[in-house]
Amino acid sequence: MNVHVSVTTSAKPPFRAEHIGSLLRPDAMLQQRARFARGEIGQAELTEAENRAIQEAIRLQEQLGFKFVTDGEFRRRSYHSFFYQQLGELNIDAVPAEAGAAGRGAQPQAQVGSRVRWTHPVNADGVRFLKANSKLLPKVTIPGPCALHFRGGDAAVTATAYDNVDTFWADIVEAFTRELHALTEAGCSYVQIDETAFAKFGDPDVQARLAARGDDWNALIDRYIDVTNQVLRAAPKGLHIGMHLCRGNRGGRWHAEGSYESVADRLFNALEIPFYFLEYDTPRAGAFTPLRFVPQHKSVVLGLVSTKQPALEDKAALQHRLDEAAKFISLDRLAVSPQCGFASIDSGNPVTYDVQKQKLALVCDMARDIWGGT
Repeated sequence: MNVHVSVTTSAKPPFRAEHIGSLLRPDAMLQQRARFARGEIGQAELTEAENRAIQEAIRLQEQLGFKFVTDGEFRRRSYHSFFYQQLGELNIDAVPAEAGAAGRGAQPQAQVGSRVRWTHPVNADGVRFLKANSKLLPKVTIPGPCALHFRGGDAAVTATAYDNVDTFWADIVEAFTRELHALTEAGCSYVQIDETAFAKFGDPDVQARLAARGDDWNALIDRYIDVTNQVLRAAPKGLHIGMHLCRGNRGGRWHAEGSYESVADRLFNALEIPFYFLEYDTPRAGAFTPLRFVPQHKSVVLGLVSTKQPALEDKAALQHRLDEAAKFISLDRLAVSPQCGFASIDSGNPVTYDVQKQKLALVCDMARDIWGGT
């Protein structure tokens, strides 16, 4: 590994060692959730089980050396539905039955049954719980503002709830803006937006499906950048916001493949996000050459470690990949992470708790070896 003496550890997000947010749910907590669904226990008992599990997850992150903590998304069934379902009669993750545990999965579909309305803080209590149980910086993950539309298009928006798509977008911007301000008021200064659209635009199959429903992906990405930028401009000053780009991460399956090349210029320059979490765990993500478009004031977290496969990556091979990436963006503007969360839905990916710990430890070890700290 070609380590440069000028490279330093990061004092603010993104940190040199990152993870994407969700962690495998403990079996004991899932059992309590099933009992709650059957009416065998009340909300207080379920919350107690969730609290214990989150406290254990916090200790794990502290032990491994991360500079931030998440709650593992333990109170969520899925990372998208938890948020959007509190904004109205919205279903973002209707998925047809799938067999197998690997390969391309069916793209979830959205249903918009009401107008999008923010009525209360969605994640503020989670921030307060993290702050009460750790001295580390709380990190909150929220879905992207364009995720609902991406999974249904104008047809889903206007099927029941809206006559005008522009009104829908105005509601989306307002809802996300109010949530970001509520998070700041609760003491949060680090937010990760999980966006499912931008990385998928480079997949010819996705482009064809969008065209079949009447959407030109090349125009849609410009609309999504505009909407996201409106949210970013209205966000509280001092709030560190990064974006994770996902090609699908449901039970070890994926939804898209393809290089960032066709979207890279607009993604890194027109989109006003200061740092990105990019999936680079398999050849499906393409080469590092699109990183040449990243401007000097932005940074990238490379998701080199797979959360979909149990095999532990070789550290020397990952360090070589960092060297390859550093040909297009300076090492001082890079960091490392797993490619996605370990449990975007509560049933989790096909890896064990021990494998999860080893992979998170590998990320922290790499950061120490390369940058001198996490």
